[in-house]
Amino acid sequence: MEDDLSLARRAALTGAAVGLRYFATLAQLPRELKSDGSVVTEADRAVEAAIREVLADARPGDAILGEEEGQSGRGRRRWIVDPIDGTALFIAGDDRWLVLVALEEAGEIVVGVAAVPAQGNIWWAQRDSGAFRADFSGLTTTDERRITVDVDGRETLRGSRLGVIPTDDELLPAEREMIAPLNAMTSTVPWSTHAALLVASGQLDLAIQTRGQVWDFAATSLIVQEAGGRYSGLDGQTHPTPGPALFARSSPLHTAALDVLGAGAPQATEGR
Repeated sequence: MEDDLSLARRAALTGAAVGLRYFATLAQLPRELKSDGSVVTEADRAVEAAIREVLADARPGDAILGEEEGQSGRGRRRWIVDPIDGTALFIAGDDRWLVLVALEEAGEIVVGVAAVPAQGNIWWAQRDSGAFRADFSGLTTTDERRITVDVDGRETLRGSRLGVIPTDDELLPAEREMIAPLNAMTSTVPWSTHAALLVASGQLDLAIQTRGQVWDFAATSLIVQEAGGRYSGLDGQTHPTPGPALFARSSPLHTAALDVLGAGAPQATEGR
């Protein structure tokens, strides 16, 4: 039987193929607003449907939680799906959107996959087995290699490389205020791929995602942790929960960043 990691990778790549077809014809893609004000498209729903089909066929007894369709099924195993993470990027023709698939078992994230379809990259991790990155075309991956955080950097916020999600033009005033203390002590740099993945591969020291739901963080949190880094909400909770989240390449930087941000930071809950 196909193992969970292989299944998660296949599901993400299947969704990526569907997303890429829509991405190639953006001008014809209708957009709608969800109740929280965020944008949703036919592509979001089609990608999630394709991923759900793969997972349900292979693991009919497992629950599936998706951003667009909610949860189906119950049990100690739950697949968590964000079909297009960064819909605003997607509809703008920006290649940084992702397809995210994770598996939660007995309350713990044990598998995480993040595909960046328009860049042809896929990242994954399995609990206690490390984090990896590869190139892909269709369902085929090449140049698979293990990734780790930067273990040689200074353990101080001054001069640390920070990535902020979402992009600057999407930040709300309250979010700018929330991250201002951290911005003041670090060097904020643009990110070419989701900033948490760049922390995992040693290209950034810190990443803060100012808003999100469990499906935004389930896969990336495990990838960063298995690469040797740290993940939590701003309250220190290490299991993915709604609100802002912090990724760091080391425990000292993670603790220092949390201290600077402060326990009173507003808990934004909108999805991306």
